[in-house]
Amino acid sequence: MPATLLIDNGSSRPDSTLALRALAQALGRRTGAAVHPVSLLHADQIPAAARPADTLEPYLRRALASGEREFHLIPLLFGPSRALRRFIPDLVADLRRVHGPFQVRIAPELCPLPCGEPRLADLLAEHIRATAVVRAIAPRRVVLVDHGSPIPQVTAVRTWLAQRLRERIDPGAVLTEAAMERRPGPEYDFNGDLLDLVLHRLAAADPTTPVIVAMLFLAPGRHAGPGGDIAAICAAAQADFPGFQAHPTPLVGSHPALIEILADRLTGAAERL
Repeated sequence: MPATLLIDNGSSRPDSTLALRALAQALGRRTGAAVHPVSLLHADQIPAAARPADTLEPYLRRALASGEREFHLIPLLFGPSRALRRFIPDLVADLRRVHGPFQVRIAPELCPLPCGEPRLADLLAEHIRATAVVRAIAPRRVVLVDHGSPIPQVTAVRTWLAQRLRERIDPGAVLTEAAMERRPGPEYDFNGDLLDLVLHRLAAADPTTPVIVAMLFLAPGRHAGPGGDIAAICAAAQADFPGFQAHPTPLVGSHPALIEILADRLTGAAERL
């Protein structure tokens, strides 16, 4: 049996690692497989508690040294990031030079284009509606925000989901896209505007209509979750425009539909490295 790894980018914040572990446990219960939560980077910077976080390179080195030769990687990533295109293939090549041949299969990312993943759009739409109900507001203005990427194919995932979201939310609602990070220069205009600019523009145009910030983030980290940058940006816009409201939705990783998507990735076709 191959070792099954649920892979995220990693964060130096403990909440991110705890969220990854919870998803791995839920996926294991759903599929009956032993699922190991492993980050690509950063998580090993978290001060060790009862159970230190795993990152990919040392995990694979230990597993190979113990005789394992088959690995199935389930990416907890929305699009074809450099992690999938370069980091993991380069790491596997390096390890094969030391440990000899072994097999790695990588399942598709969460929203593989051009077909995409409609269930992600359904999930985001449910989070928008739930946030509107909890806040007792009409979902008239929505901003779909992601991390931002220098790779056009990754930003294309957000755009694909935004197009499907427009079909799923109220017909009179206006949906805008935003990123948390982007590189300077016109060659990165495909990322769109930063969330801070988008919220201030919306607040200046109409401070009385609330904005729902649809979170295209899987787990808490530097940007998302309590105490993250997005919460601070929303608070700053509200302070600059009295009466303005900006309400983030729950994170994608909190929705049970994500486990069904991951279960399909685990049982479906995978690419062999």
